Amino acid sequence: MAGNALVNIFRTHELRQRVFFTIVMLFIFRLGATIPLPGIDFIALQEAFKQPLSGSGVNILDYIDLFAGGAFKNFSVFMLGIMPYITSSIIIQLLIVVVPRLKKLSEEEGGKKKMQRYMRYATVVLCLVQGYFLINSQIPPALVRIDPTLFKIISLLTVTAGSIFLMWIGEQINQRGIGNGASLIIFAGIIVRLPNVLVELGILKSILRFFEEIMLFIGLIPKRGGFIGNVRNTDQINPLFILIAIIMFVVTVALIIYEQRGQRKIPVHYAKRVVGRKIYGSQNIYIPFKLNPSGVIPIIFANALIILPIQIFQSLSGDVPFFAQLARFLNPSGGWYLVIYALLIVFFAYFYTQVTLNPTEISKQIRENGGSIPGIRSEKMEEYLMRILYRIILPGSLFLALIAVIPNIVTKIFSFPYTVANFMGGTSLIIIVGVGLDTMSQIESYLRMHHQEGLVKKGKIKPRNL
Repeated sequence: MAGNALVNIFRTHELRQRVFFTIVMLFIFRLGATIPLPGIDFIALQEAFKQPLSGSGVNILDYIDLFAGGAFKNFSVFMLGIMPYITSSIIIQLLIVVVPRLKKLSEEEGGKKKMQRYMRYATVVLCLVQGYFLINSQIPPALVRIDPTLFKIISLLTVTAGSIFLMWIGEQINQRGIGNGASLIIFAGIIVRLPNVLVELGILKSILRFFEEIMLFIGLIPKRGGFIGNVRNTDQINPLFILIAIIMFVVTVALIIYEQRGQRKIPVHYAKRVVGRKIYGSQNIYIPFKLNPSGVIPIIFANALIILPIQIFQSLSGDVPFFAQLARFLNPSGGWYLVIYALLIVFFAYFYTQVTLNPTEISKQIRENGGSIPGIRSEKMEEYLMRILYRIILPGSLFLALIAVIPNIVTKIFSFPYTVANFMGGTSLIIIVGVGLDTMSQIESYLRMHHQEGLVKKGKIKPRNL
């Protein structure tokens, strides 16, 4: 007898252990995000960040802090987040495609372990480079309570060790937890912003006002005073502001789910086969090509690749005029930044799909198992699959790019606070929904494997057929 879906998660011993392990690892990440660097005056730090950042529009520091889960603005031991590891993985994967020797090495026995080791070495180098520029340019000297030179050395080693530790946490989640470790770390850093978004949007104030009116009506409070009364004296919330934000949120979530679950089915026919003394009858199956095979990876990769050079340019802009021009050119509030960002998303959608879903390998496996695609000659199978795959990736990648740049557009048109616009209709929302769906799919697989009722009706997360 199938019980409640959530209860079934804890009835399955292996799944229960994996879920608990993942929660513990994410809790450690969130705990570390609140621990400031040695030598930082924490009280002065909190006062400093009560003041608005200089300039208008979107600041690159908002992007860094977004993927660091708030750890950057706390100047914590995890202030670099896991992005250096993601950036190093991008660099290594690009080099494998471009450099034939590395590609050959990766295909040898033990090649994947060697590539993983190279990624770790590259992560350390990137942490040292990125940490150096951030510590020198972004941490005000007034917040430092020890010798400045000693502070820089200690901080550089600390943030590097912090990112390596996050890399280890991500790998442990992959092996012993549930979901993709690196994506879940970014997911956890984004989702904790929800209370701040609700406060900034005014929803919490509106709820307090609603309860105040009820208590006034039934006579529980004699007059407007105390905590709830003081809330009424705050700035009035524009209802249109809240309505637009909620509509944007609902529509974006619906579109992301539709796009993530959409797929194109490629029919494959297998003729009768003789294996030993057994004859296997013909069968018809299909290959599901998702509209967005790479999920949220293009978004994460594009952010990782574009943030690093902007950090360097902004850090050196005070000394070198050329870097100052590049920093202004790539200002996150500017049009060129949005164009480059969107193109990177489209590029990584094609690139990552080619790496993980190779039409040549698929065609080879179909032919080796005696299969065929109806109406397509065997020698044309690879060309057909590649054409279908690239046709469905284009709208999926363009959709990701559009959703990712929406916060910048909405911030300019409606003068929304960037934190609200980004959480309710942009990169953050894509990652939240995408990672959530991916984790649910993995949980669903474990439940079905143990003959338990799934998270949704009939134990399936149904794809959308295109």
